[in-house]
Amino acid sequence: MSRVALVTGGTRGIGAAISKALQAAGYRVAANYGGNDQAAQKFTDETGIPVFKWDVSSYEACVDGVKAVEARLGPVEILVNNAGITRDTMFHRMRPDQWTAVINTNLGSLFNMCRPVIEGMRERKFGRIINISSINGQKGQIGQVNYSAAKAGELGFTKALAQESARFGITVNAICPGYINTEMVQAVPKDVLEKNIIPQIPVGRLGEPEEIARVVVFLASDDAGFITGSTLSANGGQVMV
Repeated sequence: MSRVALVTGGTRGIGAAISKALQAAGYRVAANYGGNDQAAQKFTDETGIPVFKWDVSSYEACVDGVKAVEARLGPVEILVNNAGITRDTMFHRMRPDQWTAVINTNLGSLFNMCRPVIEGMRERKFGRIINISSINGQKGQIGQVNYSAAKAGELGFTKALAQESARFGITVNAICPGYINTEMVQAVPKDVLEKNIIPQIPVGRLGEPEEIARVVVFLASDDAGFITGSTLSANGGQVMV
């Protein structure tokens, strides 16, 4: 029987591309989402992938959500932590709620999601945890102290959990996308994209969500069993680490 993959934030943008790519690779996929019911329904209508709504910033919601997924599909063997939000503003204007919301959703969710599945992965001696970080967790970004801190924290989480889990057949890796052609990036004014962002990318273009998804499919596979604790930069050469 094919393995079960759970993708948080899995119905839109990069997450949707990941869900579809894992399905095409033969996995049984569950897609979590947080709020956009219309987009989630459209996604499942188009793909047949079941969707599950819960708030990844809540540990209790994640425990219940994982239970619902496993009751329907079976034990989660591949977990892709993709869900994230932004609350951008300059730090000297940042409110405590803007800090807390981003830290809890983008970083706290890694604990909330990994904790309910890690014991089962250890018992089965197999697991794949793939955390979607960001180029801005590597280099920082003006107006994103909260987001950059959370995404950098994901990298430390990845390395530590990888060390704890390796002897149980569990790999834990992170992907740092650069500027990807999603709704969020498309909302940036065209002249800003063309004059300020794309010229900084050596390959001369935005990335596509499917390019991130292909990295996830590889890391989820048996072929990637010797890769753990790694950070893969998929940013067109914008930041080389």
